[in-house]
Amino acid sequence: MDHETSTGHVTRKTVLRAALAAGMAAPAVLMGVPALARTLTAGETAPALTPECDDGDDPTPPQTEGPYFKPNSPLRNSLLEAGTTGVRLTVSGYVFGLACRPISGVLLDFWQADVNGAYDNTGFRFRGHQFTDAAGAFKLTTIVPGLYPGRTRHLHVKVHAPGRPVLTTQLYFPGEPRNNTDTIFDPRLLMTVRDAGGAREAAFDFVLNVPQDPGPTPTPTPTPTGVPGGTWAAGTGYRAGDSVTYGGLGYVCLQAHTAQAGWEPPNVPALWRTA
Repeated sequence: MDHETSTGHVTRKTVLRAALAAGMAAPAVLMGVPALARTLTAGETAPALTPECDDGDDPTPPQTEGPYFKPNSPLRNSLLEAGTTGVRLTVSGYVFGLACRPISGVLLDFWQADVNGAYDNTGFRFRGHQFTDAAGAFKLTTIVPGLYPGRTRHLHVKVHAPGRPVLTTQLYFPGEPRNNTDTIFDPRLLMTVRDAGGAREAAFDFVLNVPQDPGPTPTPTPTPTGVPGGTWAAGTGYRAGDSVTYGGLGYVCLQAHTAQAGWEPPNVPALWRTA
């Protein structure tokens, strides 16, 4: 949640988010610098967003995957292609664990309808995955999705922290008339959206069910790199086309990346396929 609460209290995650954007270390802002937090401008109202990231809070709620998910999406943070039409949309935010510490290396796989409300089920238009950076941040460049019967406007996403279960959910736009009639819509998944010179900018922070101990840096706790019985190894840089073995099976790399514990080949079909 990016705003103050209805009582005017600046949330802990809001201060953390502002500090990360300013390049400050997370613990420094926890000493109390509310001036860094974003506040509501005149005429704005704070929608009910995903649960605030305070220690022990619930994670971002999951939602149905729907019928149009495809594995092996391209590694990219922009879904725009030559000839893309529609209102440009930039979605940015952070991925936090339960102690409000950002998580790097989180896989976010986005997919959505085009401006006419259609999904590309043969190729990968408006499909792509990316990883959070060292500060736990992500940024997606795309278009505002079109409408189709029975649903309000939305984005799909899978969020996968290393070694943790996948969160599958959807993101929504405030002020959409169909929000009131869509039986899947959840107001906790509303993005904060504003107009930006003919385009739109949105913000949303994910809170994953990842236990964390408060610490002095936003760097996740290192995990073991050894993998018995295979050639795949965390910490190794793989290129598209590289071959490894894991758990007695062979795999071929689909996207260049640096392996992490939790990204074992059977767990991330966006990165590996069976040989």
